[in-house]
Order: sequence, then C-alpha cells, then structure tokens
Amino acid sequence: MDKDRENRIDKKTEYTDIDNGLSDVQRVKVLSPGMLVVRRFLRNRLAIIGFVIITFMFLFSFLGGLLTPYGESQVFRYIGNMSKEYVSVTINNEFRYTVAEGMTYGNAAHARFILARNRGDSFFTHDGEEYRIIQEAEDFYRVVLTDPKAQITYIRGVMSLTPLEDGLVFEEELQMAIREAIDAEQTNFVIGGEQYTLTRQGRDYVLGTIKDVAIESLLIADGVSSNEDLGFEFKFLLEKTLKTGDSLSFSFEGDTYQIEEDENVASVYKIVGSEREQYALISQMAVRPISTDVILTIEFKTALEQAIVDGVTNFIYPDDSGNDVVYDITRINNVYTVKTETRTHLISMHEQPSSNHWLGTDKHGMDVLTRLMYGGRISLMIGFIVVLLETILGVIMGGLAGYFGKWVDMLIMRIVDVFFCIPFLPILIIIGSVMDKLDVDPQLRIYYLMLILGIMSWPGIARMVRGQILSLREQEFMLAAEATGLSISRRIFKHLVPNVIPQLIVLATLGLGGVILYESTLSFLGLGVKFPFASWGNIISGVTTAYEMTNFWFVWIPAGLLILLTVLGFNFVGDGLRDAFDPKMKR
Repeated sequence: MDKDRENRIDKKTEYTDIDNGLSDVQRVKVLSPGMLVVRRFLRNRLAIIGFVIITFMFLFSFLGGLLTPYGESQVFRYIGNMSKEYVSVTINNEFRYTVAEGMTYGNAAHARFILARNRGDSFFTHDGEEYRIIQEAEDFYRVVLTDPKAQITYIRGVMSLTPLEDGLVFEEELQMAIREAIDAEQTNFVIGGEQYTLTRQGRDYVLGTIKDVAIESLLIADGVSSNEDLGFEFKFLLEKTLKTGDSLSFSFEGDTYQIEEDENVASVYKIVGSEREQYALISQMAVRPISTDVILTIEFKTALEQAIVDGVTNFIYPDDSGNDVVYDITRINNVYTVKTETRTHLISMHEQPSSNHWLGTDKHGMDVLTRLMYGGRISLMIGFIVVLLETILGVIMGGLAGYFGKWVDMLIMRIVDVFFCIPFLPILIIIGSVMDKLDVDPQLRIYYLMLILGIMSWPGIARMVRGQILSLREQEFMLAAEATGLSISRRIFKHLVPNVIPQLIVLATLGLGGVILYESTLSFLGLGVKFPFASWGNIISGVTTAYEMTNFWFVWIPAGLLILLTVLGFNFVGDGLRDAFDPKMKR
C-alpha cells in the first residue's frame, strides 16, 4: 500500500512538472540571482528603450566617427566674392613731422614743439638743445637749431660785432642787414641765401645761423607709391610754394614742378620736356592700404581723394588688368573706409543641410554631423571615466569607514561632509576660468576636467558604501571569513564590496547622465571642452544670438536632442537596474 501511494505521488509530481513546461535545469536557471535580475530588467520596457538609446549613441559616436568622410576640425571653403577693406583714409587734424637728412627729431621733441606752439613760444628745449620754431605759413612750421656766430652790442645806432669763432669776417652787406633786422625787431632774416637768427640776451643780441631739423605740418604729401618718401627738402619747397609762392611752380634738383589745386587736394606734376607727369599729391588726408603688400598708385590716390572731396559714396577705378572695379566709401567720424568686392576663398559658414552636409555647417565652416559624432565620443568618454574614478574613490573610502568604524569612520565622514559643503558648480566655473587665464592646452584641459569632476563626486558613493558595509560586517559570513584568518583587505574587497556592487551599478548608471549634463553645462559656458575639440555642450554654445537660434536650428537642436536622449537613456537604464536588483520585486 505504501509503495503504491509513493508511486502515485511521484507520477503526480512528474505530470505537474511536465504541465508547467520546466525541467530541472530550467528551474535552476530561473531561480539563479543573475537570471532573476535579467528577467526583471527585460520586463521593464523603459529600461529596454534606454538600453537601445545608449547603444545607438555609442554606435553613432564611436563607429560614426570612423565612417564619416570628414575630419573633426575640417573647414569647408568655396570661392566667392567678398567685400573686403582695401584702404583707410583719415582726415588729419594733428601736426606731423618730416625730419631733415642727418638730423635727429623724434616723438619726444615733437611733443615739446606742440606744447611750445600752444603757448605761443618761438623756441623749446629738448635733450640740452634749444630748438627755434619758424612759422613759414599757416599751420606750417620749420624747426631749426641755431649755431651762434657773434655777440652784438647795439646802442643808439652804434653796433659792435664780436665773433664767437676765430677767423669769422662780417661783410658790410651782412652788417647792414643786421641793423635793419634789429631796428625792425625781427628775429630772423635772409641774406645771400643764408638764413640768420637774432636772439636777445639782456641788452645785447646773439647772431646765429640756422640748421634745419624738421618741418611740422597738417598736410601730407604722398609720392607715386606708398613706399616712396619725397624727402625733407622736396616737401618743404612744395608746401612753402603752395602756401606762400606767387606762382604754383618750383625747381628742385634741376627739375621743374607745377602744382594744381582743386579744393582740399593739390596734385604735383613733374615737367619732362613738353610733357608732364603726375609726381605727388598733397592734402590733409592720410591714405593707408589695409595690407602692406598693396601699392597705391598716385592716380588711385588722386581719384580716391577727389571722390572724398566730392562727397560721393563710391567711385570706379580700373585694376591692373584694365577691368573697372567699384570701390565703396563709408565714413565714421573723420575716418573713411574703402571696400571693394574681391574674389577669394570663403568659409562655408552656416550652410543649410544638403546631400554633402546632412546637418549643414556651423559658423566655423565645419560639418555639424561630424562634430556631433566626435562630440559624443568626448561627452561619453568623460562620463564613463568620471564615474569610474568616483566609484573607485568612493568604494575605497566608504569601505574603510564602514569596516573599521571608530575614529577612521569619523575622519572619513567629516571629509565627506566637507566635500558636500563645497559649492560644486561655482568651483567648477572658477577652475575653468583659471584654466582660461593660464591658457591650458585644449587636449590637456579634457583630462583636467575629468579629474576634477571625479574628485568632486565621490562622497555620495562613499556614504552609500559605508552604510551597506556597516550592515554587512556583523553577519555570519563575515565572522566565518575572520575565523579562517583572511586579511582585512580580502575581507573588505572580496566579501563585503561584492555585496554592494548592485547598488554601485545603479548609482553609476544614474550618475552618468548627471556627469554628461555637467560637462555640457561647463562647455556651454565656455569653461569645459575647448575648440577645436567638439563636445555637445560647446556645439550648442556656438549659437549665441537670437538670429542664429532662429535661422540656424540645425546647429544647436540636434546637439540638444542628443544630450536629452543620452541622459534620458541612462536614467531609464538606471531605474530598470534599481528595480531589477530589488529583492522585493515579483519574479
């Protein structure tokens, strides 16, 4: 009877197992902790969606960067027309000086001249030398040095000359000129092509000859090109003839020159036989090319200055090939800027999405899609390395505090409290500003950023590990490990820490999204990853105006979506792992 009853029970159990469709091997697999976690995770649809998102982001960032035909910092250009500055013209309202050959006259002496002129003085002293100011015409001065020749005593028409150098002889004509100058109270006079000065010293006079040092004028004389200097003597004769001459012609080194005035501009022509050629231009305008390799002809300067005098906004002048070029003139205060359309290589800035560039180009002319791929590498790499670093630090510090307790626990927990009191984001902003000031290399800056984020983020993990180990260290398996004589390090890291790994995985997964957000925020503020390296944060920071946001959406919206999806994916996976590791969840 008993045997029959046992056989019936065994058959009933066998039929029940068959009905349930589970073999012994399958029953062991279902009941194992690892399979339980996997089953619980796979039942969570949001966790699966997050896993798919993260997988896509890794493939997009790491595999996409290998497949794209473009480089991370590759700039795209095209040939087109661009309005470029060609010449600047300044209406001169300050005195400028031209130095005589062999003489020394710099900015310091020029400043002394300005002060003396403003005070109405006829001389000034610089470096122990006394310079005399001779006004040749309105706003035109000659700065000279005097060479004393004789001491003069003149009383009631009786004159006595005492030479200051041996061998000097004063002819009757010169003595008569001296008398006339003293009677007329003149300070200088010319005789025999030589200019003399009279300087009063008490009741006597000092006769001296003049040595030219410089001329000071508001007018600017330009030669046939920007690189040619007309020289002191030519400029002196030119301006003196222009302002004081009876005829507008003068001779210099055997050649004859004629001046033609046209309002505020005067052209100088050199007479060559029966013909004349334009030689110089004199006006109150300072014409300077924007580039040093541009040579401005006198004909171009004449046309430009005449256009400014006429008040027109553009003029036409042929280029070297004979083609007419339009030059636009704009004025800001007393400065004129001349621009012209130039065919040159231009950067493809903010190019709209096309078959060549699926998401267009940014303001640097770089492919946005490629930058997003490489930016994903940096953002994800920073996230994982920071989480790994903070986990290692947190496990070590939390494990030591939880196992040893007493003063070790108190010391480590006070350090944790100090870190929690530090304002995290302001400190990161300050450190980023310091790296900007020190001009840290962009590649090195990424490593510093990961190190700083990792060091600042470990206290949370340390506190969690400490709490878990405090509850585990008194259990039976730890007493057995201690009884077998295992070392302290093996007890902590082989028996206690593995029991905390499920919670660490959850914290690490949830923390990845936070680290990526921190990196994106710092890069957006210009304190994180620096150009030319790309990250999703600094791609968004490239769009700084409302015009760019509304017209070039293809630059910043994709980067924002990638940050959103990545952080959301990590959060979904973290929530799914937290639920899967929870022992209270249903099988």
